[in-house]
Amino acid sequence: MISQFNFFQQWYPLSPVEDLDPQRPTKIMLLGLNLVIWKPKSSPTYQVFLDQCPHRLAPLSEGRIDEKSGYLMCSYHGWEFDKTGICQRIPQAENPDLVTKNQANFACTVFPCREQNDLLWVWPDANSQELAEKTPLSLSPNIDKSKGFVWSSYVRDMAYDSQTLVENVADPSHVPFAHHGIQGNRNLGKPIPLKIVESSSTIIKVEIDGDRSTIITFEPPCRLEYSISNIEQDKQIGLVVYCLPVSPGKSRIVAQFPRNFAKIIHSLTPRWWTHLMIRNPVLEGDMILLNQQEYVLQQRQAHESWKTAYKMPTDADRMVIEFRRWFDMYCQGKLPWDKVGINNTSLTLNNNRREVLDRYQQHTQHCISCRNTLKQIQRLQFFLLTYFVLTVLIVVVMPDELRKNLGLFLVGFAILGLGVYSWLKWWLEPQFYFIDYVHADKK
Repeated sequence: MISQFNFFQQWYPLSPVEDLDPQRPTKIMLLGLNLVIWKPKSSPTYQVFLDQCPHRLAPLSEGRIDEKSGYLMCSYHGWEFDKTGICQRIPQAENPDLVTKNQANFACTVFPCREQNDLLWVWPDANSQELAEKTPLSLSPNIDKSKGFVWSSYVRDMAYDSQTLVENVADPSHVPFAHHGIQGNRNLGKPIPLKIVESSSTIIKVEIDGDRSTIITFEPPCRLEYSISNIEQDKQIGLVVYCLPVSPGKSRIVAQFPRNFAKIIHSLTPRWWTHLMIRNPVLEGDMILLNQQEYVLQQRQAHESWKTAYKMPTDADRMVIEFRRWFDMYCQGKLPWDKVGINNTSLTLNNNRREVLDRYQQHTQHCISCRNTLKQIQRLQFFLLTYFVLTVLIVVVMPDELRKNLGLFLVGFAILGLGVYSWLKWWLEPQFYFIDYVHADKK
């Protein structure tokens, strides 16, 4: 009998470490569990707790990190917890012994976590600490500075399940069409001969026969990696994607993009600009497609298998077929929502494009580069608009002679600033919130 895959006794990268705020708690969901990430002042690393205060179950993510103690404080009644989850202070306690004698009973649920490869990892089973310590992280061999690689990171919440995300990333044949003009060209779509070279409970590995040496690797529960070599001499480029199950119809992608060339360009290109111009549009190219595809598949699976619902006759579909077989064999074709008391009887179809493609909620608020740049853009807009108004007022009250010599220059400069303001307001700022993706408009 094949044992069922345990999604909870696995390592998951919750977020790039650089995107976390050490000054305040961060709320995040994984496998239907509400978690809180925070950094104690006495610790060089972040901690991950269940997002529940043991007192009255209030969310700790709405709390704060106390300036004096450095502990995580619940904002409901002020209970404070150290990095091990032990309660250190109850402001309402009449006797200090009440806290010290009941620390175990008043403790938070703490999950094993690590920081490695610039990511914060969590093991979402608080009762298997020893197993967590023995289990290696699902790391990419290309996220390694000693091998000459550089990389950037990206995170986004997706409007569909994690198995749909894995299925999508594992399918290279959709790229010329779903990502036309960004990462592909629909006129160059062609057969992609995939060859399964390894398939087991712990790994699926596929090769693409062609001019480039390309290997696609899926390592449960969530790592899916493309490694492309022999582009030119010893150049290598890769895509490392972690597909995190969040809740029914929701997933999170944590991606890293390693390469061992063009390092100067990498260092000079702002991270937020890459996110706006490449990463966000790529994921939006198939977000609507996958959101609706997943809904239709679930309806069909009420009375038939994916094997008949999908029509996959070509070699290009072999990785998707192999993943689906793995998912059926080891996961019984479902994610473990029942383990956390979530009823997943039916997904609802969201036809609101602004919600499905909401860049701010899905990415900007999670990314420190985009979040801080947006604040700077808004401040710059305020400055430019204020400068324009003040300049016009000053020129109006200038003496005629001074206005004739200096006023024209000042007004011209202010109008230029107004042009920059308009570009920021009507083109750049919306890039952080919502850009509709209409394939019919992509010529």
